[in-house]
Amino acid sequence: MEIERMRWWHIEALEPIEREVFAAEAWSPAMFWSELAAGHHYLVAVEDGELAGYAGLAVTGDEAWINNIAVVPLRRGHGLGRRMVGDLLDEARRRGAATVALEVAVDNAPAQRLYDSYGFEQIGVRRGYYQATGTDALVMIKELS
Repeated sequence: MEIERMRWWHIEALEPIEREVFAAEAWSPAMFWSELAAGHHYLVAVEDGELAGYAGLAVTGDEAWINNIAVVPLRRGHGLGRRMVGDLLDEARRRGAATVALEVAVDNAPAQRLYDSYGFEQIGVRRGYYQATGTDALVMIKELS
């Protein structure tokens, strides 16, 4: 499995993954284009020429946000999400971030366990954050050292 920087040509390949993983909350291709154009840090995981997952990070000043992480369902449970979170945290440190924050759906226990294992702590709840479904999001934060 290779993890590399996301490029514009990956967007078409990640669309079906985005729809499968996030359904009604899926980002449009234009949203990914915008993220790349803004200089945000996105990764893709590629195995045998196919995308297995992707993740993104935005850094502004000393604050960073993990925007999204997706792993193809058949590839889950093998440490790929963990590896990408670690890479995003390393990038946040390189860019001088003091904290990293994220939102995660209240009903996404596997993702919450992953973030807990990296030392993220819940600091709040955004009611109805995921607009298409009305699902609440936990806000989690990690202090970087």
